[in-house]
Amino acid sequence: MTASSASAAAVRPRLARIDALRGLAVFGILFVNVWSHVWGFQPLRYGVLPPDATLADMLSLALTALLAEQKFYPVFAFLFGASAVLITRAIRRRSGRWDEARRLYRRRLLWLLACGVLHGTLIWFGDILTLYGLLGCVVLLGIVGVRARTLLLHLRLWLLAFFALLGVGLWLSLQPLSGDEQAALALAAVDGVEASRQILTQGDWLAIAQLRLQDYLTMTAQSLLIVPQVAVLFLLGAWSVRRGWLTRPWRHRMLWRRTFWIGLTVGLPFNLAWATMRLLEAIDPLHPWPWTYILFATLPLGGMLLAASYVALFMLADGGPMRAVQGWLAPVGRMALTNYLLQSLLCAALLQGFGFGLGATLPPTG
Repeated sequence: MTASSASAAAVRPRLARIDALRGLAVFGILFVNVWSHVWGFQPLRYGVLPPDATLADMLSLALTALLAEQKFYPVFAFLFGASAVLITRAIRRRSGRWDEARRLYRRRLLWLLACGVLHGTLIWFGDILTLYGLLGCVVLLGIVGVRARTLLLHLRLWLLAFFALLGVGLWLSLQPLSGDEQAALALAAVDGVEASRQILTQGDWLAIAQLRLQDYLTMTAQSLLIVPQVAVLFLLGAWSVRRGWLTRPWRHRMLWRRTFWIGLTVGLPFNLAWATMRLLEAIDPLHPWPWTYILFATLPLGGMLLAASYVALFMLADGGPMRAVQGWLAPVGRMALTNYLLQSLLCAALLQGFGFGLGATLPPTG
C-alpha cells in the first residue's frame, strides 16, 4: 500500500459517517418527493384524503410531514457546503493551487446545473440541483481558500438576510384575510391539486410534460425565496468542516449534544403542529386551520431545528449500530446524485400516466 492509499484508507472511516448522513438525506428527500409525483406542485402537497382513508393513510401523511418535510433538504444543503470544502481541499493538495481548485469546482457546479435543468424539464419538476448549481457558483466559489474570518463574515451576512426574510414572511402571514378570501383560496387549492393529479396519473406523456415544465418554471422562480436559507446551510456546512465539527465529531460531543437537545425540544413541538395542520387540511381542505399561514412562514426555521437534531444524532452515535447504519447508507451517500436522479425516474415511471399509472389507484399508504 502506497502512502497516499494508506492516507485515503485512514480518512474514509471518518467520512463514512458523513456519507451515511447524506444517504439518509437522499432517502428522506424521496420520502417527501414521492407525493409530488402524484399531486404535483400545489399548496396541498399531500392532496385530499378520500372519505374511506384508513388510519394507516392518515399516519403515512402525518409522519411524512412530522419527520421528513423540510427536514432533509436542509441536511442535504448543509452537507453540500461541507463537501465543497472537502473537495476543494483535496484538489488544492494535489495541485498546490487554490485557483485550480476553484476552476475545477466551478466546472463541477456547472455540470450539476446542467443535470438540474434536464432533470426538472424531462423527469420531475421538483428539482433542487438547479438552485444548488446557481447558488453554489455565487456562495461556495466565493469561499474557496478564504480565511476563516472571511467565511464567518459571509455566514453572518446571509444569516441576516435569512432572518429578515423570515420576519417579512411572518408579518405577511399575520395580515387578516376575509372569510370569502379564505374560502376562495381553499377552493382553488382543491381544484388545482385534483387537476394536477388527474394529469399526472392518467395523462399521456405530452400532457404530463407540459404540466411538468410549467411547475418547474414556477418552482424555480419561487425557490428564490429560499436562497438565504440554502446559502446559510451551505456556509454552516463549510464552517463545520473548517472547525472539525463534522470530520472530528468525537472532539465536539458537547456541541453536538446541545444541538441535539435544542433542535429536539424546540423543533419537535413546532413540527407536531405542522403535521397536525397538514393532516387536517388533507381531511378537510375547505376549512383551513387558523394558524396555517404562520406555520408556513416559520417552517424554514422549524424544519432546520429538527434537521439539526438529526445531524447531531449521527455525529453522536458510535459502536455497532452506527457501523451497521454506515454500511447500509454510506454507499447511497457516495453516489447521491445518481440515486437522486434515479429515484425521480423510477417514481415517474411507476406512478404517472405514461408509465404504470399506480398513482391513480394507490392509497396514501401505498
